[in-house]
Amino acid sequence: MKLKEQYITKTSEQRLYQCEVPLIGITGGIATGKSCVSQILRENSHPLIDADEMVKEVYQNQETIEFVQNNFPQVFKEGAIDFKTLRKIAFEDKGKKFKLESFIYSKLPHLFSQKRKELKDISYLFYDVPLLYEKNLEDKFDLVICVYAPRQLQIERIQSRDNSPIEVIKNILDNQLSIEDKKERADFILSNTEDYASLKEKVLALLKQILK
Repeated sequence: MKLKEQYITKTSEQRLYQCEVPLIGITGGIATGKSCVSQILRENSHPLIDADEMVKEVYQNQETIEFVQNNFPQVFKEGAIDFKTLRKIAFEDKGKKFKLESFIYSKLPHLFSQKRKELKDISYLFYDVPLLYEKNLEDKFDLVICVYAPRQLQIERIQSRDNSPIEVIKNILDNQLSIEDKKERADFILSNTEDYASLKEKVLALLKQILK
């Protein structure tokens, strides 16, 4: 399958990491359902790279562990990074958040290139990247799909998932671009306000629209 011609809007030089095939961004907000969309795409054999998965890999590297030890020593518990504490510190201090993200994201281009090579012969690529708009990356994609759920539903899902205090949840959401803004800027919207079956139906319908 290929991306339909009318949706190919970039050259390889213009795309993120100089990707040589059409690049389709999957974004949204916390608890809007990006991971579910990515799961559906993979189950249907569509090539996809997940930024969050790459970030998790970066955190396993010794260089990253040493960076966190040197800059955020208070987040280590029993010799391992306590990510809940690290996230809380980062979201409460924009300077620390910028320093941490700058280090982590500097490692992604090389890892993305490795993942791309593992996919071998493909004619398009989905990239699940939560901070697509926050990092001003939208002009580096041929298409951007926003997985949408209203803010109140995001809050309810996060509370149900990890029982975080409402103040922490709102702080996380306030540090991301509003999901309503993302919805307005995206080329396509996948509304995820019902169940998984409904979302899957919408994903498959969208694929028929943009692929041939």
